[in-house]
Amino acid sequence: MKKRSIMLIGILIVSSLLAACGSYKFEPELNIEVQDFSLTNQNDKEVSLDDLKGKPWLAMFIFTNCTTVCPPMTFNMTEIQTALQDEDIEDYNIVAFSVDPDVDTPEVLTNYLNSYSVADSSKWQLLTGYKQEYIEQFARKSFNSLVKKSPGNDQVVHMSSYYLVNADGQVVKDYDGATNVPVETIVADMKALTK
Repeated sequence: MKKRSIMLIGILIVSSLLAACGSYKFEPELNIEVQDFSLTNQNDKEVSLDDLKGKPWLAMFIFTNCTTVCPPMTFNMTEIQTALQDEDIEDYNIVAFSVDPDVDTPEVLTNYLNSYSVADSSKWQLLTGYKQEYIEQFARKSFNSLVKKSPGNDQVVHMSSYYLVNADGQVVKDYDGATNVPVETIVADMKALTK
C-alpha cells in the first residue's frame, strides 16, 4: 500500500510538471520606451515607429562592414525567423538599425540581406539615413545600448543583443544575439505577444 501511494505521488508530481511546461507565461524584464523615429529602410522607403506599432518586433544593431558579431547575429536572426514560421507566427517585424549609416546605404543593406537565406524578407526593416551621432544617442535612449564609432577605424563598437519590442513600442526583454541564442524562449515570447 505504501509503495502504491509513493508511486501515485510520483505520477502526480510528474503530471503537474508536464502541465506547467505547456503553460508558458511571458514575463517582461524591461520597460523602455522607444523614441519616435522616421528612417529609411533597405528598399529606400520611410519607416516610422508608428508603422511598427500594432505588432511586436525584434530589434538589433548591426553594420555591413562588421568583421565580428554582425554576421552571426544576422544569421541567428534568420534561424529565429524560420522557427517563428514553423510555429505559424506571422504578426511581427525584424528591425536592424545600422550603426554605420554613412556606409550602409539602402542598396548596401539590400545586398547584405540578400546574402542570407531569409524566410520572408518582407518582415525585415534594415534602417539607415541618419547621422552617426543620432544612432549613438538613439541606441542609448531607446534600448540602453552602447554604440560608438572610433575615429580612424571602420569598425563600430555595439552591443550584440536582440531586443523584444511590444506592439506599443516598449522594449520588454533582451537576449544574447551572437552566442547561446535562446531561440525557443524568443519564439515563446513572440507567440505570447502576438496573441
